[in-house]
Amino acid sequence: MQYRHAIDNATAHIRSLWIIIALLCLIITFAFYGWHRTPERLQIHIPPDLRSGTVQQVGEIPPANVYAFTHYIFQQINRWPKNGEQDYGKRLYTLAAYMTPRFQTSLKADLDLRGRRGELAYRTRVVSELPGHGYEERRVDLRGNGVWVVWLDLQIRETVQGMEVKDTVIRYPLRVVRYEVDPESNPWGLALDGFAEEPRRMTEEELKEKRS
Repeated sequence: MQYRHAIDNATAHIRSLWIIIALLCLIITFAFYGWHRTPERLQIHIPPDLRSGTVQQVGEIPPANVYAFTHYIFQQINRWPKNGEQDYGKRLYTLAAYMTPRFQTSLKADLDLRGRRGELAYRTRVVSELPGHGYEERRVDLRGNGVWVVWLDLQIRETVQGMEVKDTVIRYPLRVVRYEVDPESNPWGLALDGFAEEPRRMTEEELKEKRS
């Protein structure tokens, strides 16, 4: 009886060990599945002003970052340092990852039209943010899931063979969308998608309001 009792205890212990092993295997399987499903790359956008702190969720894009992206890319598209006939096309090619195909098509049509009219030869262009018209919350409007409209107030200066031919201030309402197509070429995960409405010259009243 003593040996039989010992054998029964050993059998019960082995059975309990098998149960523990099965539970551990199940836990390891779930852990491996969770690890496998974890994204390899997390994108966190940090707002430029951290004086009051910030709490950001993964994938959330602060309005200030949307504005900074829009201003930088649009400014680069419109920077023709030597000859617009060559510089404009080069900009559209090098910045293609930061524009949707629809906006690329629109700008290429603008490039062709200006070229046929002779408006690009030896023309330089510089676009800069109008002083006092920088980022404010009201300049970035969230229109939906991953869609924004950004208002840029920009001063445009153009010259032809050293002679100034344009110096004007334009308000551009640009449509911006999430565009996580190629993170290697476009780490912002955003793209310009065209104009939300027709750009227009700013009025004297609007300029005076900002100066006051």
